[in-house]
Amino acid sequence: MILVDGAETDVISALDRGLAYGDGVFRTLAIQSGAPLQWRRQYAKLAADCAIVGIAPPAEPLLRDEVTRIAQAEQHCALKVIVTRGPGERGYRYDERTAAVRIVLSSPYPKYPRSYYDRGVRVRRCRLRLASQPALAGIKHLNRLENVLARAEWTDSETAEGLLLDNGDFVIGGTMSNLFIARSGTLITPDLGRCGVAGVTRDRVIDAASVHGVACTIGKITWSEVLGADEAFLVNSLAGVWPVSELEGTMLSTGPLVGSVRHWLAQDDDADLG
Repeated sequence: MILVDGAETDVISALDRGLAYGDGVFRTLAIQSGAPLQWRRQYAKLAADCAIVGIAPPAEPLLRDEVTRIAQAEQHCALKVIVTRGPGERGYRYDERTAAVRIVLSSPYPKYPRSYYDRGVRVRRCRLRLASQPALAGIKHLNRLENVLARAEWTDSETAEGLLLDNGDFVIGGTMSNLFIARSGTLITPDLGRCGVAGVTRDRVIDAASVHGVACTIGKITWSEVLGADEAFLVNSLAGVWPVSELEGTMLSTGPLVGSVRHWLAQDDDADLG
């Protein structure tokens, strides 16, 4: 199902700035048993991203009603919420009076192999480097061409994900996921102050680590530090937690923190629209 400003249609204006310039933001979340997971966090992230780029976010009750319509129709699916600045004339300057366009659409829940969860995933290093842009760092804006080109670097089904580095040779995260490594019982996740996307599940892991008394730091991570980590794992809202078992031929072990993180998220995995 696709809703555009509340109407069931797949049609948007050819003049929409989201199409022309990537001028908008989005969030992806899971629908399970007819309810969206982590709705409060997802909406808060969407609204915060809108504010950064100067787009008025949809009112939460309005968007919640549209999410509910799809969740009731599609009991188990992936849900994407897109907000564009709306249609505009040619040129980069936008009219502040233009009403934002909201799109809510469902798609089949991705069927990842069970082995990704049980035994971990093979990961590669992408050739593409992420450009530094602190003004947009962390947000899920609609211009995801870097991720598209990075994901096109491999076609073999054995590789589950690719890690992206910035121009300073620091690891930022996966093409569709956030990275954590563990070293001496401490969790470390990349600093996303200059590029990358701060996902909801990344935030949840950071918050849960604090609650459970596990040190979690945000900082710069080199490739060699990932290779030498006690554990490494990837997270996103649909995949959950994937241990990294192989990184370009180097085998990594799965330690106790992966299980702990999964337990924390399961405890926190609320499905609500309240």
